[in-house]
Amino acid sequence: MKAEHDGDLLEEDSPQENGVQSNQYSTITSPASPVVEDNPFSTYFEDKVHIPESPNTVFSFRKLWAFTGPGFLMSIAYLDPGNIESDLQSGARAGFKLLWVLLASTIIGLLLQRLAARLGVVTGMHLAEVCNRQYPTVPRIILWLMVELAIIGSDMQEVIGCAIALNLLSVGRIPLWAGVLITITDTFVFLFLDKYGLRKLEAFFGFLITVMAVSFGYEYVLVKPDQGELLKGMFLPYCAGCGPAQLEQAVGIVGAVIMPHNIYLHSALVKSREVDRKDKKEVKEANKYFFIESSIALFVSFLINVFVVAVFAQAFYGKTNIDVSNMCNATGSPHTDLFPTNNETLEVDIYKGGVVLGCFFGPAALYIWAIGILAAGQSSTMTGTYSGQFVMEGFLNLRWSRFARVLLTRSIAITPTLLVAIFQDVQHLTGMNDFLNVLQSMQLPFALIPILTFTSLTSIMNDFANGLFWKISGGIVILMVCAINMYFVVVYVTSLNSVLLYVFAAFLSVAYLCFVCYLAWHCLIALGVSCLDCCGRMQLALSHHTDIYLLNDMDADSAVE
Repeated sequence: MKAEHDGDLLEEDSPQENGVQSNQYSTITSPASPVVEDNPFSTYFEDKVHIPESPNTVFSFRKLWAFTGPGFLMSIAYLDPGNIESDLQSGARAGFKLLWVLLASTIIGLLLQRLAARLGVVTGMHLAEVCNRQYPTVPRIILWLMVELAIIGSDMQEVIGCAIALNLLSVGRIPLWAGVLITITDTFVFLFLDKYGLRKLEAFFGFLITVMAVSFGYEYVLVKPDQGELLKGMFLPYCAGCGPAQLEQAVGIVGAVIMPHNIYLHSALVKSREVDRKDKKEVKEANKYFFIESSIALFVSFLINVFVVAVFAQAFYGKTNIDVSNMCNATGSPHTDLFPTNNETLEVDIYKGGVVLGCFFGPAALYIWAIGILAAGQSSTMTGTYSGQFVMEGFLNLRWSRFARVLLTRSIAITPTLLVAIFQDVQHLTGMNDFLNVLQSMQLPFALIPILTFTSLTSIMNDFANGLFWKISGGIVILMVCAINMYFVVVYVTSLNSVLLYVFAAFLSVAYLCFVCYLAWHCLIALGVSCLDCCGRMQLALSHHTDIYLLNDMDADSAVE
């Protein structure tokens, strides 16, 4: 059953059943919930931010400030060490020529984050919870495992980024494995900041973003990039003289910017604001302010990324290993052995990037770079932990204590990271980062396809479901992003030069494509391709099932204290 008019959306006085308030978009009573326990389930949303009333119905800075927070936490995924490494490699390999790819990727990311925020605001549930109620058991478990793999891959880059920063700041005295342990410890400490208030936690993230902006902005001012070339590279979608290496780098930029777990994260973070979802006007207003806030946050993250690209484009584009080696020798750097004495093009990562900055611009440039990397790694590690909690709680419907959930999600992601840190040298992590980027690229359809599916269903989103324009454009964007990332995967696999790995990859590809096709089948039916609906079975699964299960409101404000 689906509501036909706005007047049919609201149930009389929002009746309650067993302590749970019926959701306004459901036309039937939600299933009974368990009796409220003496020790209520602790969530990230124990206290919600109040939205002030404003006489100005068009726009209010007070309301924008109240809604500010989730978008900036989301934007940290655009500033993690994996993105920073992609930026500096883009500058070193292609100069300013790929800045337009970074701009386009950020805009596409904003449109996808818009869908995630709308799902959370309209339904009061995040993407993992919706998936838990919509997909059958086996696909749901597979989907959860795929998203967990993406989180683990991202987390490894973030934690190792922190460890590299600590190694640089200590002049090699803190080994990689010790840096990982330090990062794990302080992450546990920082994660409980929200016990002192959600706004304080958001302010701490804002402080870390400011540290990144100041650190990388200092490098930008120090290097003095050519502003004309920068603007040309940003707004002229062309790459003169680019070859396979630059094409691969462009694809890598898209894969680094658009991250699957960030869709799940943003759909959950928007639940932290007090929005009366029985009031269509309030829901519409929340969608507007969250989109404005996300636009501002991603603009800030884009500027920080531009700082990094421009620094390495200006200072190191066209440089060879011997050029850098000679400069490091001349300045007495202890890292001269990093760069072989040959005429091959300079290859850098976040560790070598700090070293070459120190060789060319002095020790201060190295240490300030390391501080920026530390802020990027620490902030993204914390948001990655929140992503892991939301995904695990949503897909598995966990009702554990807060500490147990943090410990479990941290252990799943940190264990492989610690093993890599123990058995891998800090100077030889580029190959692992390439593998992790491929791993995350492969998981992208498992966030993009479900978010487009559910935001296109009127039985879930009602009047806020995607219109025809958003359905078509969203489908095209997601198809394009997935195709670009699959190209990146194919390039990586073909570079392995191993028949055994080719066979193994072929078997995995068959299973992978089958599952993606299953999700795409659901999505196409949700988009209105009714000819794919076999005997009306999918319609039952995506509408009737939604009415019964989806709208069992799990917000803290729905429970009777």
